[in-house]
Amino acid sequence: MSDTHKVKGPASYFPPIEKTYGKPIQHWQDIVRQQQGKTHMQIVTLLKTEHGLGHGHANAIVAATLAETKS
Repeated sequence: MSDTHKVKGPASYFPPIEKTYGKPIQHWQDIVRQQQGKTHMQIVTLLKTEHGLGHGHANAIVAATLAETKS
């Protein structure tokens, strides 16, 4: 039997992010968590300019990480 569970949403970007940038998602999420007081787009810009991530990858990491704190 094969696993038919498919990851959706921002987390679906995580495997290619890890492959492309050579660091675990936890690394990028730790950076996001250190950006308290900044907006979503400010953090996306930081990941793009200071760490070289593409817009889609940076946006997915920020969205998934910030969603953890909302409830």
